[in-house]
Amino acid sequence: MKIGIITLPLHTNYGGILQAWALQIVLERMGHEVEYIEHKTNNRLLPISVRYLVYVKRLMRKIFHGSRERVFLENYRYRTNPIVRQHTDKFIKKYIHLRYVRTFAEIQENDYEILVVGSDQVWRNGEKKERTDFSVFLDFAESWNIKKLSYASSFGGDKWTYSSESTAKIANSLKTFNAVSVREESAVKMLKDNVRVEAWHVLDPTMLLSMDDYMDIVKQSNTPSSAGDLMCYILDEKPETTTFINRIESEKGYISFRSNSKVEDIMAPLKDRIQPPLEQWLKGFEDAKLIITDSFHACVFSILFNKPFICLGNGKRGMSRFESLFSLIDQQYRLVKDIDRVDERCFCRPDADLSTSRDNSLNYLKFNM
Repeated sequence: MKIGIITLPLHTNYGGILQAWALQIVLERMGHEVEYIEHKTNNRLLPISVRYLVYVKRLMRKIFHGSRERVFLENYRYRTNPIVRQHTDKFIKKYIHLRYVRTFAEIQENDYEILVVGSDQVWRNGEKKERTDFSVFLDFAESWNIKKLSYASSFGGDKWTYSSESTAKIANSLKTFNAVSVREESAVKMLKDNVRVEAWHVLDPTMLLSMDDYMDIVKQSNTPSSAGDLMCYILDEKPETTTFINRIESEKGYISFRSNSKVEDIMAPLKDRIQPPLEQWLKGFEDAKLIITDSFHACVFSILFNKPFICLGNGKRGMSRFESLFSLIDQQYRLVKDIDRVDERCFCRPDADLSTSRDNSLNYLKFNM
């Protein structure tokens, strides 16, 4: 069957890119033809109606409040994104089948036999402003006579934040799905309580594959060895995080290496923002004796590569997905909320048995395709 998948935009996020590739591979091994549908927008300029007002506000904040922001941010991103994304764009072009659309209205009912939403935080609501685009709930396809389902979709948290009006829209769309599955256990309850939809709890797509699947990518790329044996993949760096890493490095005799750039720091020098090749990130898990991270997918790959790891609690990006993951493998102690209290078991291999959860997740896909 021909399948169209809608997920988050594939830019520089290693986990987001690999979850897309993993789901594509799993479905292709089942005999399906798979294509990701990505909404391509032109963000070079702000709408002319607000452009100059925004520029003036940014300039005022910069002058009077010392704000670290670029006045002409959109122009800067347009010029630098191809440089920042050069390695991840190369990976996406090589490994992921993409179809770009300017609007989801371009998609026709007979383009696909199945539409899939997921994985990752596709259903996360806006932090400052309510979501207005409901295409990730396939609202544009409510009346279509094709199969629709989600796979491991995530809300990014364990609290329902949608308004009553948005909740009604979401309920209407999800009730036209043939099946719904989510990545976190908390999301199963959220959907039942708020939109009266029954959902399956399934694994993140990256966990449907083995370490060997990912190492095949590394071997094809002739990726050099990592610069140390203590892999540090930190999304939200803080002074106390750096102090903690230095302490572990000293105590254990490791040599630390960073596996990501300052990609999200728009004020950093351009050379420091270039995201390293994804293959190098994967090689880091093979080479590491210990991983320290605040990233969900770095935790997942630590489990897949069976490497000792410490997860630093990252409330800013949502804790429920970490709690759900560690509950799955019965290793809740790996989620560290106080860096002065690290369980010694974090320095042991996880040795997690994913076979039952993997079988259940694969069966969900097989039964509903």
